[in-house]
Amino acid sequence: MEKQAAWPVHFRYTHFSWGTIVTKPERDSSRSNATPGMPIIRTSNLCKVFRSVKREAGPGGALRTLFSRTYEDKVAVSNVNMSLEAGELVGYIGPNGAGKSTTIKMLTGILVPTSGTIEVAGLVPYQKRQENARNIGVVFGQRSQLYWDLPLIESFELLRAIYSIPRDRYRANLDKFRDVLEMDEFIKTPVRQLSLGQRMRGDFAAAMLHDPQIVYLDEPTIGLDVVAKEAIREFIKGINEERGTTIILTTHDLADVERLCRRIVLIDTGTVIYDGPIERIKTQYGTHRTLTITLTAPQKRMDLPNTELISNEGTMASFRFDRNKVRADELIRIATERYEITDVSIQEPQLESIIRRIYVEGYDDPTLKTPREVVP
Repeated sequence: MEKQAAWPVHFRYTHFSWGTIVTKPERDSSRSNATPGMPIIRTSNLCKVFRSVKREAGPGGALRTLFSRTYEDKVAVSNVNMSLEAGELVGYIGPNGAGKSTTIKMLTGILVPTSGTIEVAGLVPYQKRQENARNIGVVFGQRSQLYWDLPLIESFELLRAIYSIPRDRYRANLDKFRDVLEMDEFIKTPVRQLSLGQRMRGDFAAAMLHDPQIVYLDEPTIGLDVVAKEAIREFIKGINEERGTTIILTTHDLADVERLCRRIVLIDTGTVIYDGPIERIKTQYGTHRTLTITLTAPQKRMDLPNTELISNEGTMASFRFDRNKVRADELIRIATERYEITDVSIQEPQLESIIRRIYVEGYDDPTLKTPREVVP
């Protein structure tokens, strides 16, 4: 196949068959201490409290602070209990300041928890940082692990040396990623000269070169156009399905979560408020649908039982209804009896609108226990 032009305008695919390109690598069992059949990630009552000096105003206050200090505590993560099986792809979502990044930093071993327990692939991350680093890959949408002034290929060579990747495995992985992510045209270009889409492809390859069991993705599609986003989503889906890589995805782009994840963990003010299937939260909170009908001629006044008219422009009218109070087929039957209709459509609630509602109203689930107070 002839090579296409530069990214992202002429990306060669919108969907690819991963299995025809990438074969499932053999796992190096010596890299993991996890017990077979046990969760690959497990946290219990995980807490992180940041303590800072409370400073008094003015020169006198600064002097008093030197000799008599008072402290204030900020609870970033409070009693987070989470368990992930090997091969899961989980969306870890929440508003800004909810504790997502703090949790990821504890999972990677960057931060030490204030209390609670944490295990990643059988290791305590902050006690075994080097061993943990060999088991994980990380992609940050706003940061890069690539070397800014070096050509992309030389960044990969440095990572091969850092992770002590056997040359045959490195070459096999690199060849696959060069093909799947179409990096040949810029692989010898310095990283600082790459476009955002090219750099993100390089970052994904760099995170996967050493065959990590677990990958943490933080805003991996931020700033990318729709073609680039679709390509990255397919890449994420491929490494999860074909390689069995466990993935935690943190993002504010809920289209990524809805497309890739079956399970979400929702955190707010440091506390997990929901952990379960996306479909369950849609069923509980996404009770309202939108019925849109197209008429043969405009109607000034329109009405359907147990609905709210939300728009009536030209020959199109939209009604909002609660599926627990009225069935969609019943509404369609009544509408066809009252008006001359050429087309009908029903819009399901988007995950983004449901999550936004939960942020505002809170999540009411009697099966969740009230979190215990954090004792610094």
